[in-house]
Amino acid sequence: MSRIINGTVVSSKGDKSITVIVDRRITHPIYKKQYTRSKKYHAHDETNSSNVGDLVEITESKPISKTKRWTLTKVIKPAEIIDEVTAEEPQK
Repeated sequence: MSRIINGTVVSSKGDKSITVIVDRRITHPIYKKQYTRSKKYHAHDETNSSNVGDLVEITESKPISKTKRWTLTKVIKPAEIIDEVTAEEPQK
């Protein structure tokens, strides 16, 4: 059984490649405070279907390249697209 993890796409610049950041919460063994650890994974995106900000599910797979060991399974939640508003200069 292969591992499945969820994360956020932080880069999709490469062809058929994405970089996914996965955050996890850890409790300190002595102080009992929680803090966040994050790790980046390089994943294979065959159809170039994901964009930066998407919440995705990736699955462990055989090595595809030097750094890619994960494959995009599905896009859980697409990123919200914010339209850029062009600021009009005030009329004089």
